[in-house]
Amino acid sequence: MTAIRDAATVALLREGHVLMGCRRSGAVFMPMKWVFPGGAVDPDDAGVTLVRPCPGVPDAIAAAGLRELWEETGLRFGVPGPEPKGWPGFGLRPDAGALRFVFRAVTPPGHSRRFDARFLLADARALADDPDALAGSGELEPLEWVPLEDAPRREIAFVTEIALQEVIAAARGEDPPEEIPFLDEGKRTPIRRL
Repeated sequence: MTAIRDAATVALLREGHVLMGCRRSGAVFMPMKWVFPGGAVDPDDAGVTLVRPCPGVPDAIAAAGLRELWEETGLRFGVPGPEPKGWPGFGLRPDAGALRFVFRAVTPPGHSRRFDARFLLADARALADDPDALAGSGELEPLEWVPLEDAPRREIAFVTEIALQEVIAAARGEDPPEEIPFLDEGKRTPIRRL
């Protein structure tokens, strides 16, 4: 049985666009799919002290989302101060206050890797960096600000398609639902918003 790891992904919105990247063809998980930046929680994420939390998301998971966003795009949410141990080069105290929890999904059985992923949404105006200064690790190539109306036409996974619906609703200014959608083994079970 494949262990399920906590993970976070960050959908950045900017003037009707969302930041996405394409996973390499040799990737073990979701090769050649367009995704939002994100990944699994690392041991160092558990010790991160956030300036502000992301409501409804454990700090280590929110920290993982911030770290993965930075590693894959070069973009950071934070304020001046000491960087977390294990995040050399981050250069800021990480701040998850601009993140909004919009969706949660568990990878179904049968995949080589399984994640309990929290999808987090943020406005690029809250970044500490210029949103055009994309300088990621190369894990997502290319990285693009994709027009929201074009994003569903990209080669995306089913879970990304559902998360994208939440992102588009937020971009339209719709009030967040009282419950956060949760996809687990093909069932959508809502989570009461805190």
